[in-house]
Amino acid sequence: MSIPPPSSAPTSTVDLAHEATDLRMATFRLARRLRAQRAIDSMSDGQFAVLANLHVHGPHTLGELADRERVSAPSMNRTVNFLEELGYLTRTPDGVDRRKVNIALSDEGRSVVVETTRRRDSWLEHALEDLTPAERETLAAAAAIMQGMADR
Repeated sequence: MSIPPPSSAPTSTVDLAHEATDLRMATFRLARRLRAQRAIDSMSDGQFAVLANLHVHGPHTLGELADRERVSAPSMNRTVNFLEELGYLTRTPDGVDRRKVNIALSDEGRSVVVETTRRRDSWLEHALEDLTPAERETLAAAAAIMQGMADR
């Protein structure tokens, strides 16, 4: 795979639209390939996202999880109920406000996140092995740029 050098010519609106389409399609295709690398095949992306969110950010209330994942509280409640039934998370009353319930990962849920992350990193590491050092350097720079775009 060869990545063309950047051009110094001005970019037209048509070129920019084409570049945006290519980037979107490549990003979605790579994301789909990474999502396929999971510890539990039957778990949906949304369910895994809840576990990963709790792994990274710690316990949340149902409303906080719903806000973070940009879904309705009833939808999040269904997801949390399902994950709780499988033993991947726990609910405990808040120590300060007994009306609140904190949702946290169980040890089994943590294991799912760690194993899925390991599989995804391993898949990507093997894919990177096939690239030249220059291509890997380009991807590292692109990753930083994409992170900046996502943070806007």
